[in-house]
Amino acid sequence: MNKSNKAFTLIELLVVVLILGILVAVALPSYLSSVKDARHKTANANAKAIATAVQALYVKSNGKSYSSTDITTAAITTELGGTIPTNPCTGAASLATDYTFTQSAATATIKPAAGSNCTAGDLPTITLQQ
Repeated sequence: MNKSNKAFTLIELLVVVLILGILVAVALPSYLSSVKDARHKTANANAKAIATAVQALYVKSNGKSYSSTDITTAAITTELGGTIPTNPCTGAASLATDYTFTQSAATATIKPAAGSNCTAGDLPTITLQQ
């Protein structure tokens, strides 16, 4: 009788599982770091978009003041096309809670909120000045 075995041995399967485990152990930290970096960069880009909208409203109000009554949350939302960009650090899109937006006569600052997914130190404050 001529039997041919076409199955994997237990040792071969264990070696494959071991190799896959090593690959996952090496790749997972790199992947998680990339995801965190992408969240920071997206939050910064969204804050810059809000800053651009604020700057546009400032120019439309003839450069009077950043605390002008023309620069409101509703006006910024309209300038951005109808919605505030989602902050990936918090997962929501509210100018009042997901971004820190402060106004004075001479300056306006925008900073994305850190939330549970981001580090506050990696999120810069964008300052607009007269």
